[in-house]
Amino acid sequence: MFRFGPAARPTRRPALTPMIDVVFLLLVFFMLAARFGQDVGLALAPAGQAAGSYSGPPRLVEFAGSAVWLNGAARDLSALPEALAPLMPAPDALIVLRPRDGATVQDAARLTEALRAAGLSSLVLMEP
Repeated sequence: MFRFGPAARPTRRPALTPMIDVVFLLLVFFMLAARFGQDVGLALAPAGQAAGSYSGPPRLVEFAGSAVWLNGAARDLSALPEALAPLMPAPDALIVLRPRDGATVQDAARLTEALRAAGLSSLVLMEP
């Protein structure tokens, strides 16, 4: 049977090769452009060691957000090492850190970095 009119075109399937190439290029771009950060750990004294080596006046530092308390009195984070100095029988004396409600891991990291920068390295983190 004969048909009159435009000739029927064969159906054309989309080529997947260019799309696969673009996907791989994007994958390579994002892999190379990603920032691989350095993992930072918090070096804290083990709980069993801390219980037997604590001596002297209380040194309880509580924290939540940007607020810091030393033995229940609010302190500024930058003034905390000076406030701790009279309570320290030795430079390596133990300091107890306790998070309050709403404290995050970032708050703990910021506090430990500030104390370590001041030369205070014997830190113990309590559960809230």
